[in-house]
Parts: sequence; structure tokens; C-alpha cells
Amino acid sequence: MSLGIPSVKTPPPVLAPRRTTRKVKLGDLYVGGDAPITVQSMTTTPTHDINATLQQIAELTAAGCDIVRVACPRQEDADALAAIAAKSPIPVIADIHFQPKYVFAAIEAGCAGVRVNPGNIRRFDDQIKDIAQAAKDHGTALRIGVNAGSIDQRMMTGDRVTPEALVASAKWEASLFEEHDFHDFGISVKHNDPVIMVEAYRQLSAEGDWPLHLGVTEAGPAFQGTIKSSVAFGILLSEGIGDTIRVSLSAPPVEEVKVGIQILQSLNLKDRKLDIVSCPSCGRAQVDVYKLADEVTEGLKHLEVPLRVAVMGCVVNGPGEAREADLGVASGNGKGQIFVKGKVIKTVPESDIVPTLLAEANRIAAEMEGEDAEAPGAPSVSVS
Repeated sequence: MSLGIPSVKTPPPVLAPRRTTRKVKLGDLYVGGDAPITVQSMTTTPTHDINATLQQIAELTAAGCDIVRVACPRQEDADALAAIAAKSPIPVIADIHFQPKYVFAAIEAGCAGVRVNPGNIRRFDDQIKDIAQAAKDHGTALRIGVNAGSIDQRMMTGDRVTPEALVASAKWEASLFEEHDFHDFGISVKHNDPVIMVEAYRQLSAEGDWPLHLGVTEAGPAFQGTIKSSVAFGILLSEGIGDTIRVSLSAPPVEEVKVGIQILQSLNLKDRKLDIVSCPSCGRAQVDVYKLADEVTEGLKHLEVPLRVAVMGCVVNGPGEAREADLGVASGNGKGQIFVKGKVIKTVPESDIVPTLLAEANRIAAEMEGEDAEAPGAPSVSVS
């Protein structure tokens, strides 16, 4: 009997095509255009503590951060920018509020970019020409960062910040730079409410080709902020909106990077590395799925290859999910069936499930890395 399921040769795309935006150079990277979507974070150290700031930048880089922002509220912070920009392995953006003089200091220090907040920088509009010229002369990109908490009050029509007010403020400041033939900038219109934030970015995206930096500002503690950012970014990125992202969390900045990377990987906008598929557990489970999944995740966190591992706790969905993964286990009755590339290779006691999975994962990873090394165009290595 036919179930009436249509045959589909080519699945329809899940995401809308990426919106066309201008391409802006930021250090060794590009933002916008056909450049990959980048993940940003911000240091929490006092910027004038150069060693501590560079150490945190190194940790962020190791976690996969593409671009880092550093705060510059004081002269001693501005004085440290040159050393930080010169030694950072990733592009540095100076975050400027209140004092226009620090914008010029950051440009002259060699920062790849400067984030300016027009809503709270005094005497900003009348210095646009000089800022634009300095940025041109030094090849520095800018980001016009409009926030709900510091919006230009001239754009307000009531007591509440609306998407329209955020967009009007951003467009006004963008027009001032464009009057001076400066176009190497992106824009953000952040709000702590994901619904308002999403609508603001939708409206802004329809108004011009500026690269857009996505963010839910003051998103909250790790759990709440992750949910807010994931929802908002998922909506916008699925509509093709967004060129670079920052997940704002009340948590260590490395956690922001981890969440940002996971969001992009979940949408297939960034190559996946280790992907753990595990069931939520239920009354059918005959093993401690939580413990198994945690131990496998911890044991494989060093892997840098796109490996999908399924850790399943029962015989209902377990075999199917394990068969679909590169490596998997379907557990039950004190034992686990180990699957590699869809085939059962062995059955092991429950106590051996984790060691077996780790051993097989490392073996598969080594084979994948060997294949990459042997691929045409791969660099050769000589030992003298």
C-alpha cells in the first residue's frame, strides 16, 4: 500500500539566501558580502592591563572567536590599544563611548575597527568628517552601534524604544558618514527584547546594504541569554540577515563564543566539528544517558574534525539514530551496540561503552585527518 509520500530528489533549502551586503575589511578578515559569518566577543579585563587582556584574547581565539572587542573608557585604556592590537592574533575592535578623542586614539593605535555609539558620544556629529578621514587614512573599519539603552534621544517619539527609532538612529548616523564618502562600516541595532530586535534588523536590512552585526543586548545570564540569542539569531539568519554575531551573556566571554559557534553550526552556516546526538532519556532508558553523554562529550572535546556521535539509551530510537551517525551506541540490558558508519561492529558491556566510543572516535578522527593531509593541494611536511 502506498503511503502517498512524494518523492523528493532535491530537498528545498531551509535557509533563505544570504542578503547582499557590502564587504568591509577588518584586519585580516572581511565582514559582509560573501565572507563567512563571524563570531565576536568582548574582553572583561581592564584594557589597560595589557597582559591580562592579551591572555583573555588568546583564550577566546582558542575557543574559535574571530573578532574581539575591548573597552576603552579611560586614557590609560587608550594608551594600551597599540600594544594589544599589535599582539592580538585576531582583529581588535575598540569600544568607544562618551569621548570622541578615544575614537581617534584607537584609529591611530592600529585597531582593526572601532565601535562608536552615537547616542552617548558628546559632540559626535560635528566630528564625523574628521573621524571618516582618519579611518580612511588608516584603513580602519567602523561599527555604528545603536543600543536601546543609549539611543539618540532625537529619534524618540515616545517613552519606549521601538524598532523604528533604532533604525532611524542608525540610518541617520550612516548618512553622516556616507556624506563624506566613507562606507567601510557596519551597523548594529540591539535591544534586550528579541522581538523588537528582530524587527529592527528586518527593517534595517531592507533599507541598505550595510553589513549587520547581530546582537541581543543585555541578554541576561547564560541560560536566559542563550535562549534569547538563539531564538533571535535563528530567525534572522534563516532569513539571510546577519554578517557577524555576538552572544551577550552574563558569563565568561568564552561561553559567548561557544554559543555563537553552536548557533552557526546548527544552521549549517559554519562547518560542524564534534556533534553529540543524545536522547533526553525516558522511562524506556536502561542506562544513565546523562552520564554517558557527558563523559563522551568531555572525552572528545579535543577533536577538530566533523564527527557525529550518537549516544542513545534505549532500543526504540537508539539503533536508528546510532546508524545515522558516524559513530554511535544503542544501549539496553546492560550492554551497548556500537555502530560505525551505519554498521554494528561489536556489542560491549555497559562499563565499556565510553572507553569503546572514545577509542573508535579517535581512530575515525585520525583517519579523517589523514585523508585531509593526503588530499590534493595539502601542504607537505618535511622533518630535518
